[in-house]
Amino acid sequence: MVETLVVRDCRHAQIRIMYGDLTGVKADVMVTGAGNRLAGREGVDSKMHDAAGPEMRADLVKIAKIKRKTNEQPCPVGENVMTKPYNLPAKIVIHAVGPDCRRPNQDLQRRELLQTVYDNLFETIAGLDDCETVVMPPLSMDIFSYPHREGARLTMGIVLPWLDGERDIGIRKLLMITDQPNFINNMKTVYRESEDQFLGVDRTRDFRRGLLDD
Repeated sequence: MVETLVVRDCRHAQIRIMYGDLTGVKADVMVTGAGNRLAGREGVDSKMHDAAGPEMRADLVKIAKIKRKTNEQPCPVGENVMTKPYNLPAKIVIHAVGPDCRRPNQDLQRRELLQTVYDNLFETIAGLDDCETVVMPPLSMDIFSYPHREGARLTMGIVLPWLDGERDIGIRKLLMITDQPNFINNMKTVYRESEDQFLGVDRTRDFRRGLLDD
């Protein structure tokens, strides 16, 4: 069960900020916030792995083994890999590695790394067919401990230009879903303070009045 808190229309897509469990929400593309070892042992990524079943973890183990043969990380921060969804209600799953702010070097570069992971994620999505509905968590805002007030503002500042720019990357609805109350509370505050500065048009009131399609 998810609760819709913010709805905003952009040039190419609508974004919704939602509170709840994303693992049961149907989508063309589902994104998880992965670790660089692709182990799926923490936070929302662990929940995604549990919901998908062991086959997805096995796929990621194969990817990691191939990368380690050339002394590479399975998936460096800022990058992403794709797998089948298995038991998740999507057509494909993208595992995107955001900055882990528990690590001093990544915390120091967190703004640039967050921009990079979203940029690479949306470039990956742009190369896919049939990616109209995307379900994802706000990256790095769970177990990776990105400061939520800064993260809420920066997330909107990064994502909205991708949905409202000249280039159409194929997304029509982006559902950003989290079960982190602190992030949601900070997003509400940031949105209330800065709504008129963000790209797009607020449709939250229309949604609450039942004037928008689900």
